[in-house]
Amino acid sequence: MNRKESAEIDQKYRSMATIWFILLMTQFMVLGAAVYIGRQTIAAVEAAGTDQQENYLIVMMFAVASLSSFAMSFFLRKKMQEQAEQLQKISYVQTGLIVACALCESISLFGFILAVVFGYKYFFVWFVVGIVGIFLHFPRRQHLINASYRSSAQ
Repeated sequence: MNRKESAEIDQKYRSMATIWFILLMTQFMVLGAAVYIGRQTIAAVEAAGTDQQENYLIVMMFAVASLSSFAMSFFLRKKMQEQAEQLQKISYVQTGLIVACALCESISLFGFILAVVFGYKYFFVWFVVGIVGIFLHFPRRQHLINASYRSSAQ
C-alpha cells in the first residue's frame, strides 16, 4: 500500500468515525427529548389509571420490529463489507456503517414513540438496545484496508 492509498484510508476512517460519533450523539438527544416529552405522557397515563397491559400488543410489535432491525443491521453491514471487498470499493464500507447505524437508530425511535405516544414507562430499554447496537458498529480500519488492498496490485 502506497502513501496515497494510506492517506485515503486514514481520511475515510476519520470520516466514518465522525459519522459514527454523530449518530451516537443523536441517540442521546432523542433520549433527552423522550424523557422530557414522554414524562408528561407517562404521568397522564398513570394518573388516568390506565393499565400498561392495554398496550401489550403494540409493545410486542415494537419489540419484534426492534429485534429485527438489530439483526438486520449486522446482516446488512456484513453483506456491504463483503461486497466492498469483492468489488474493491471503499465507499461501500461507509455505506454499510451508515445503514447499520440507521437501523439501530430506528430502535431508539421506536422507544421514543412508545414514550411519547403510548406513555410506556419502560421505553428506555429500546434506547439501550439502539445505543449498544451503534457501539457494536464502531468503524474498523481493517474493513477499509480489506476493501482496498487489491486495488494497488492491479
